[in-house]
Amino acid sequence: MNKLFSWFAVGLWMGLIFYFSHQPATESNHLSTGITEILLRAVTTSAPSIDVDVLAIHHLIRKAAHFFAYFILGVLVFRALSGRKMARYRRNIVVALGICILYAISDEVHQLFVDGRSGELRDVFIDSIGASVGILLYVCIQAFFRRAK
Repeated sequence: MNKLFSWFAVGLWMGLIFYFSHQPATESNHLSTGITEILLRAVTTSAPSIDVDVLAIHHLIRKAAHFFAYFILGVLVFRALSGRKMARYRRNIVVALGICILYAISDEVHQLFVDGRSGELRDVFIDSIGASVGILLYVCIQAFFRRAK
């Protein structure tokens, strides 16, 4: 039952990524612009003397969204693959990362068919780094708790 729930979470998260990727450029830009405005209000309130490049912040937020979406996907996929057998541990890391990279590639190809969107190799790279960091962090936390027992 736990395995089924883990894979359901993976599918749900992939669906959420697909949903955001399927938004036309105007909707996607509107969402990230709203987040940028909230962040800028917080920065100007706490440090009014700081000169902020709005376009750079907006770009950073869009790329950070890629990183964190795939960070979570990496954790979820690795968790779904993981079992009690340590013999498959390294294989699961590679398979989880492979699934995430293939999904990132398919996501960028999907965006080629969405109004105003484009597929970016740079985004696949950011997605892959996010998934790698998520998997690595999960593995490190697991190892820490295993040693603590």
